Amino acid sequence: MPQPSRALSFLLVIIPLASTYGDEIDFARDVRPILSDNCYHCHGPDEETREADLRLDTRDGLFQQTGDLAIVAPQHPEASELIRRLVTDDADEKMPPPDSQRKLSPEQITLLRRWVESGASWEGHWSFQPIVAPTVPELVANNSPEYLARNEIDHFVVERLQRNNLTPSPMATRERLIRRVTLDLTGLPPTLDEIDAFLADDSREAYEKVVDRLLASRSYGERMAWDWLDAARYADTNGYQGDRERTMWPWRDWVVQAFNNNLPFDEFTVWQLAGDLLPEATFEQKLATGFSRNHMINGEGGRIAEENRIEYIFDQMETVGTVWMGLTLQCCRCHDHKFDPFTRREYYQFFAFFNQTPVNGGGGDPQTAPVIEAPTDEQRAQLEELATSIDALAKGVETTEGSLFPRSAGESVTASDQAAQLPEGVKKALNQKPASRTSEQLTEIEKHFEKTTPEYVAQLKQLRESNDRRNSVQGSIARVMIMQDMEKPRQTFMLDKGLYNQVGEEVSANVPAIFSSLPTDAPRNRLALARWLVDPSHPLTARVTVNRYWQMFFGTGFVKTAEDFGEQGERPTHPELLDWLAADFLNNGWDVKRLNKLIVMSATYQQSSKVSPELLEADPENRLLARGPRSRMPAWMIRDHSLAASGLLVDKTGGPSVNPYQPSGVWAEATFGKKQYDQGHGDDLYRRSLYTFWRRIVGPTMFFDSAKRQTCSVKDARTNTPLHALTTLNDITYVEAARAMAQRVLQDDGVGSLFRPNASPLETPPAEKDSRPLTARRIETAFRLATSRTPSPAETELLATRLKTLEQYYRRTPEDATKLLSIGESPRDEKFDAAEHAAHTGLCSLILNLDEALTK
Repeated sequence: MPQPSRALSFLLVIIPLASTYGDEIDFARDVRPILSDNCYHCHGPDEETREADLRLDTRDGLFQQTGDLAIVAPQHPEASELIRRLVTDDADEKMPPPDSQRKLSPEQITLLRRWVESGASWEGHWSFQPIVAPTVPELVANNSPEYLARNEIDHFVVERLQRNNLTPSPMATRERLIRRVTLDLTGLPPTLDEIDAFLADDSREAYEKVVDRLLASRSYGERMAWDWLDAARYADTNGYQGDRERTMWPWRDWVVQAFNNNLPFDEFTVWQLAGDLLPEATFEQKLATGFSRNHMINGEGGRIAEENRIEYIFDQMETVGTVWMGLTLQCCRCHDHKFDPFTRREYYQFFAFFNQTPVNGGGGDPQTAPVIEAPTDEQRAQLEELATSIDALAKGVETTEGSLFPRSAGESVTASDQAAQLPEGVKKALNQKPASRTSEQLTEIEKHFEKTTPEYVAQLKQLRESNDRRNSVQGSIARVMIMQDMEKPRQTFMLDKGLYNQVGEEVSANVPAIFSSLPTDAPRNRLALARWLVDPSHPLTARVTVNRYWQMFFGTGFVKTAEDFGEQGERPTHPELLDWLAADFLNNGWDVKRLNKLIVMSATYQQSSKVSPELLEADPENRLLARGPRSRMPAWMIRDHSLAASGLLVDKTGGPSVNPYQPSGVWAEATFGKKQYDQGHGDDLYRRSLYTFWRRIVGPTMFFDSAKRQTCSVKDARTNTPLHALTTLNDITYVEAARAMAQRVLQDDGVGSLFRPNASPLETPPAEKDSRPLTARRIETAFRLATSRTPSPAETELLATRLKTLEQYYRRTPEDATKLLSIGESPRDEKFDAAEHAAHTGLCSLILNLDEALTK
């Protein structure tokens, strides 16, 4: 990435704007939300519910004039019917009508009057306008505030702060910064050696080197994949009452690899929506289309197949609408959109793109065609080896049968006189070439000749066993549901109220008229749709995508309603910055790693998250970005964090989903006893959360704030209740992590840092012998593993007191120490005193549950 210019390195303030933010009425920011909330339901896009043939969502409708009557007369509120209807006391004329349950406040009415007086400016909805990179605000040198701009992001942020008389916060400490960025880019905490190496590097590029290392790590793709799996509604079962299993995990692994390979987002889009339609589509491109097949599948008895099929397509297209465009297309199933300029006809035209697969909606097969086989590298190698073996064995059998059953060249075995008296079943089997015979046929031949021709039978047995091994491997291969269009296009009809059997007018595939149209020479298929979504002229895809990445780092996007960029969605807090980042994303090849690096390299991201009472009152949610991001880690990250800190985390990428610890009976209760949880063992217990088996009707219990994965979700629901503490204090995963972490701490001899197993080695000079008391050293190690920083003397003293109390307790009650240390399947090193180990386990559990340890 190019380095910022020298001008960006000045200590700075922004040149003041010509006008103040609060004095000027902005139509999009101030007026449209009032009209949208109170007027569009009856005077908006939906023709069926529109009253008096009046539209207030368009320029023509708002400024409509009939004779002397003007809806809005610029600069003349007394002549504007809109204002008159708002202030009249006549219940028959007042708007909104008294029975509509809508009412404008006096402040809103005053604002609308001021807007008319000022000339009644109008503009289209912000997110539907072309993406144009705004000019980056200029900077001037100054001695305050103490803030160093790192890139263009900071210019926009400080300019916004200036308008609100706020200043940025100082930079975060190095320890907090490496923890923040490591968690954000990998979902894991930094190792102690990574922290020490960063603290020891006083070069200007020290932080950038950390960022580059994290972006290049395998863990990056695993972290990035989590949010995408939520959006794609990925799970390992179909949902509904039957909730049968599926094997979509090879698609999940493809997502991880795509992020690690930095597949440009436009290609990432095209492959997932229409990879099968690309010329000479590769295996990976076809596999990627599993995105659209991640929907739930209803296999319940009595369901009508066509009804299922229609529901699946609704899900597919509405997911695309949310993920790529931030639109609530589902509002158009039954009627024109109440607030956004989309009609019911356009909904079903969009539906037509996805209405061409051979899926029939039947629920008998948990993985309905079309599917693609996705063997692992190991399975591919086994199949190749077995194919070679079977070929050689079959040739040996052919040679033997040539001697046992003499016949003319080209004739089958049964043409031989020696085969004339054989049973019909044996004849039928011998008619097949040896390589094509089933195991049952080979067994039948073996039984007939086992007493008379043992050498021949031995050959047949070897061939059969190799066949069986091949069939076993073939049967274990994951089969992934993918997209594929039928040769003969299926007709698409508008459906009354979205009901499968209420068929209306026929429509053909097309995109909403408010956006640029498809190329005239493009076929009306998913490939054309996918390319349209990532065309630079599309106003939504880049904005929506950039907003979600910003949300990933800061907890909230520029647009808080990440799922709704329409009229009812929130207006961006930093519209110019959002557009600048979207344009930059487009103009730099849809490079996701570059975008993420740009964000984390900004001074805005690197700020301290400490907040004063004054700043908390002025900006409680940090929407103006006067401080660094601070939020509770999601449950999946808390689990991975604890496993990493304990040293239990298994560094293994990909493969079938695993079953870690889970309370017994959860599956059985949710499925009326039909499904039993078969807990894994060994490595399966300590894999990253991404690889946990996800039963759709009852998700993994330890993920208390995760999406349900039943429908598309693009926004985390962060919660904080005592129930979460019950999990992180008592669940086997967390108790075992505390025990293993305590063992790591007890192994510390005071020399150097502890390495996390499987972490990439960093070259750091050996540390000198630490002369501090052993207890203090151990407390520091535990505290750093959980929080990435060194505890203060007061914190160390407090924790030492607690440790002493715990050890005294476990020496009095050794049975409790034994019980605690027996939790979890990982082995305990018996060389450590049980009471001391149990006490340190309690201490590590306490530290892992500190707010600071659970917070990013």
